Amino acid sequence: MLMTAVNSLQSIINYEVIKGNPLWRLGLMLLAILFILAAAKILQVILYSYSQKIKAKRGINLITLTTEALSKPACVLIIGIGIAICKMPLYFSDELGINTSIAGKWDKVAEAVIAIALAYALYRMVDVAEYYLQKAVGKTENKLDDMLVPVLRKSIRIAIAVIAALLIAENILGADNIKSLMLSAGVGGIAIAFAAKETIANFFGSITIFADRPFQINDLVKVGQHTGTIEEVGLRSSRIRTFEGHLITIPNSMMANETIENIGKRPFIRRTSNITITYDSGFEKTQKATGIIKEILAGIPEINNYPDKPPRVYFSNFNDCSLNIYMSYWFSPVDYWKWFETNERVNFEILKRFDAEGIEFAFPTQTLYVKKDQ
Repeated sequence: MLMTAVNSLQSIINYEVIKGNPLWRLGLMLLAILFILAAAKILQVILYSYSQKIKAKRGINLITLTTEALSKPACVLIIGIGIAICKMPLYFSDELGINTSIAGKWDKVAEAVIAIALAYALYRMVDVAEYYLQKAVGKTENKLDDMLVPVLRKSIRIAIAVIAALLIAENILGADNIKSLMLSAGVGGIAIAFAAKETIANFFGSITIFADRPFQINDLVKVGQHTGTIEEVGLRSSRIRTFEGHLITIPNSMMANETIENIGKRPFIRRTSNITITYDSGFEKTQKATGIIKEILAGIPEINNYPDKPPRVYFSNFNDCSLNIYMSYWFSPVDYWKWFETNERVNFEILKRFDAEGIEFAFPTQTLYVKKDQ
């Protein structure tokens, strides 16, 4: 319809003044191109400035998001329409040495640019949908949903780009070999799938992670030999930040098949320790040492939150070089560094009380008896 209107307008305008001079026609065409480019840029700036002005007054809303998203596609659309209009100063005639078939190709280029602008508009509108999806998933407790939205955005954008490229190439530019190329791709699909099996496996691994939800963003997990917090889950891989600060990238196919220990989901942190004292301590000091540890643990609220899991302290074994006192307790709420602070407090208190009672810690020793000849 647009091309029909342009051609009708072209037949109305009188070209007699510039008809005889090709340089004039070319000059007018160049001026028209410059004017269209300037108009497109001005429209883009106006739309973007308007969106920012409304955003400053009313905050982010559908109007500001849509206007900002469509500012660049509108610029491309004006350029496409301008390409069609810029054909008018040219007088396509075989007598002037300009083949009339150029007009048809010119129209095809204009239609292709306009189609690209429309596809670009859909591409940018994905950002608007992403904003509202982020608001929706932000209300859920599962933080893994927050990573699903960027994955969907990338997938939809890729789909729009591929479909638009195929439609423009076949329907507008007349690339007849697109269908044959697609058929050939079907024949070679097995080979392509075999070559891209790792990529496909990672993609389905990401789907498994999003469906099963073995962890959330910022959860502390152990995957194989790596322990750290989950920072990102993508289409191909997941990223873990270790305690050393390293960023580990693990393919999602491995994540889906690996045993994942979600440390962040534990309701408590358990500490188990063996405290060894010397054999010289005897019955009384050993009994005293056990009582001291029980008293210390009983006075710390963080390790007495579970009635069914009270601190456990026992004189458990006779080691080769020591008497062994078994100590175990459960710490909550789960805070890794608070747990370390509590352990330190327990250790200092045990050390202080043992020193006051004269109870000595044991360490590996050997006693050698030398027999003298009479």
